[in-house]
Amino acid sequence: MNSTGLDSRHRDANGEISRKHGNTLIKSLRIAYGKDFAAGCDDGQTLAEVLHKLDEPSLSKLVEDERREAHLNREASPQSEPRE
Repeated sequence: MNSTGLDSRHRDANGEISRKHGNTLIKSLRIAYGKDFAAGCDDGQTLAEVLHKLDEPSLSKLVEDERREAHLNREASPQSEPRE
């Protein structure tokens, strides 16, 4: 059974948001997730193409992995000295 959540997205019985369409352009997703989303992929590629190319099972997993990578990169880079 599907129901509509507060944000008007249909959810499955277990509460998960339904799978997104694979034909969404990366250009559109960069508006929501930032210009560096799916780095190395063209704006005109579809989500399905990029998920296959990057061997990711879903958009949410891709976003999670990219955020984790960005966090690790911030921790690894030297911090600048505060200005006085």
